[in-house]
Amino acid sequence: MVTSFALLCLSIAIIESLAGILGNGIILAASSSSCIGSKTWPPYDMIMIALSSSRFIWQSWNTLDYLMNIFYENFFCQENVNIVTKIMFTFLSYSSLWFGAWLSVFYCIKVASFTQPFFIWLKLRIARLVPWMLLTSWLCSFTAAIPFAWDVYSVHENITATSSMTNSSARTATRKGTLGLLILICNAGIGMPLIMSMVSSILLIWSLWIHTRQMQNNASGFRDPSLEAHMKAIKSVCSFLLLYIIYFICVLVILFKVFSPLSNREMICVVLMAACPTAHTLVLIWSNPKFQELPARIWHHTNCHVTTASM
Repeated sequence: MVTSFALLCLSIAIIESLAGILGNGIILAASSSSCIGSKTWPPYDMIMIALSSSRFIWQSWNTLDYLMNIFYENFFCQENVNIVTKIMFTFLSYSSLWFGAWLSVFYCIKVASFTQPFFIWLKLRIARLVPWMLLTSWLCSFTAAIPFAWDVYSVHENITATSSMTNSSARTATRKGTLGLLILICNAGIGMPLIMSMVSSILLIWSLWIHTRQMQNNASGFRDPSLEAHMKAIKSVCSFLLLYIIYFICVLVILFKVFSPLSNREMICVVLMAACPTAHTLVLIWSNPKFQELPARIWHHTNCHVTTASM
């Protein structure tokens, strides 16, 4: 039964997801418009299209999931529905984590000023590597989702099937071994993007901080727009990393059912999990003028129509 606290948290999560759907729709439209009619797509736009589209679908799916939990709670008790839900949640969550990690890696390669040969090699070839990076992310996410759904089905059968004490002990041992393999696969799939995101973010913050200190030492006392831009970039990267880590922890908690379903702790994780991608999307829009132009044009166009209609 859905408690009043769970109902409140699910309602907040729905509002957060709807805001994320709107924000990711803006990013998707702005990035796609830059690629329409172009023979070669910019690597940044490719990453943003992949990230915003995966989050758009993920947040739409979560909104449906939250609504079904509120109005049709028993619907998720069905075996087939539980399997499909687990596949979609795992695949879309992992995809979002992978694409978010590649965005951090791309920022680090393009912005950081390191002179190591490997780093320079990446700078020169990142445009050709991005499509393969995104394709690999999709495949890794899909591969991680399939065994998890299979294990949900097998565990369900092992628990509900009637058997003797000997068969029950053997099945319990088999289930534990399967769960151990499952956790290993899932952690490998979800751990790699976290490591990449943390390493690239720390390297980028370090590079920006060194450059900022040099600019401060050479400052003439007036406000330097470049210095302010660097400080803004450092704040954005720090917020990206913080939101990414919180989102990562919440996905793991919900995926492995650390807390009881619909308990207060799990509902707090649901609210945080829905809030982090939305906040990350808003930071992306705030930090990129191209993403701000589209809603500004829509608002201006709407105001013109309203003014014309009222005259």
